[in-house]
Amino acid sequence: MAHSSTDYFVPYIWIYKIKQMPRRPHSHHYIYKTTCNVNGKFYIGMHSTSNLEDGYLGSGKILKRSLNRYGIENHTKEILEFLPDRISLKEREMNLVNEDLLHDPLCMNLKTGGEGGFNIESCIKGGINSSKAFKEKIKSDLEFRNSIHKQRSETSKKNWESEEYRRKIEKSLFKPGRKVPRVSEETRKKIGESSSIRQSGNKNSQFGTCWIYNHNLKKTIKIKKEYLDNYINEGWIKGRKLCYLNIKVKDI
Repeated sequence: MAHSSTDYFVPYIWIYKIKQMPRRPHSHHYIYKTTCNVNGKFYIGMHSTSNLEDGYLGSGKILKRSLNRYGIENHTKEILEFLPDRISLKEREMNLVNEDLLHDPLCMNLKTGGEGGFNIESCIKGGINSSKAFKEKIKSDLEFRNSIHKQRSETSKKNWESEEYRRKIEKSLFKPGRKVPRVSEETRKKIGESSSIRQSGNKNSQFGTCWIYNHNLKKTIKIKKEYLDNYINEGWIKGRKLCYLNIKVKDI
């Protein structure tokens, strides 16, 4: 018997409910330790999954750099313990990844455990069911956008107040023994000539602009030259003061 197109009609309300349904809960929750076999550094984290062979090694920033630098094959992952649910998993990670562990020079964790990050489950609780919906809410809802920015700035400030966190970032960015490629004088000259042609005249991003500063306001700004006379009449001076740009300059 042939089916008509109406036999496959699904009411819109049911499609909407399906999208709102949370993900199926994972069956395994465990604490793991990923160790770099080259330098002995390690990362401890938590993971929830339904497949114990999913190849997950961790999501830490320094850990990712280590994976890129030494390769996945030079890292070993071991499961330390299983937990019954996600809540107890977070509590256990909070106990293991503490301030004392972060002070270990071999530890690649950057913050204490249990905090987690942005995830789809928290979005669903807040009425957001996809990353697209999250972006749309960020654009349309000013209060929501401000709360997200405030939360991220507070987290960033808290991290940078930690000397250990800054030390880890500096070590990961400025690796000892990194070789700087040498460029011959002829190559430098060719690059300079090419850049001067490509960025000459109105092709230059700074074309038609100039710096001005104001002692009373203690500000330095960049404006279009066509408005320079107007600013000069209001007490501004042509030029640039780096101290007003919060740039530290050594005394000569």
